[in-house]
Amino acid sequence: MPRIALFRLLALVVLLVLPMRESAAEIDRLFAAMQLDRLIDVMRDEGLAYGDSLARDMLQGDEGPGWRALVERIYDTGKMRTVVRAHFTAAFGDVDPAPLVAFFESEAGRALVEAEIETRRAFMSPGIEEAARALWREADKSTNRRRLIADYVDINDLIEYNVAGTMNANYLFFAGLVQGGAIDMTEDDILADVWGQEAETRADTREWLFSYLTMAYDDLPVETLAAYIALSRSDAGRALNRALFAGFDSMYGDLSLSMGLAVASRMASGEEL
Repeated sequence: MPRIALFRLLALVVLLVLPMRESAAEIDRLFAAMQLDRLIDVMRDEGLAYGDSLARDMLQGDEGPGWRALVERIYDTGKMRTVVRAHFTAAFGDVDPAPLVAFFESEAGRALVEAEIETRRAFMSPGIEEAARALWREADKSTNRRRLIADYVDINDLIEYNVAGTMNANYLFFAGLVQGGAIDMTEDDILADVWGQEAETRADTREWLFSYLTMAYDDLPVETLAAYIALSRSDAGRALNRALFAGFDSMYGDLSLSMGLAVASRMASGEEL
């Protein structure tokens, strides 16, 4: 290859690699600003509590150390972060994340992220989620704050995304039970069961979303909510929404299949946990 052609090829490689590195650095910065690692830690705690409930409901109420250790291995935060990051990055595409980084690194953005994470953690405490749901049912939906929250849900299609993610996770949990030999169901049987619960899943998802967001955003200035909604309407905001669901739906799908297999293994063995 002529030297000049080789030089051009190397220059092209450098030009291609540098934007990729810059993009990866910006995604790292966005992850940090949104405190997604901290959110995944909360999701792990939710998963451990879910494992306890499965032991009570499907494993004769035995929540022994063997089962707990298995659930802890499944809800490995390192693996969870790897899955989220990979699918998030792939789905985000080549959209410039700078407006997102600017918002989430601002005082308003930091306050919003803190409110979301702490509310999610609070929902794990006995009675908090139920109280938040009750307050939302009785709340005046015509206030400016409530309308802004409804706009945020609609713009980001949060109900549809969450319903689809929940149904997919439920399907994969059943698939794990079948693969592990715990139950005998065809794929059509599983789909019929999951879709048979669609209306209930949708109603519960809607109530959870609005009660959660109402509690999380109750003390935030309406100007912060309006700015967040405006960001959600932008190309960067749409890319973020798409990427978040791609990342976390993939993570929950993997976890659900693993939990189904784990329950099936314990049910088949008949061993004490």
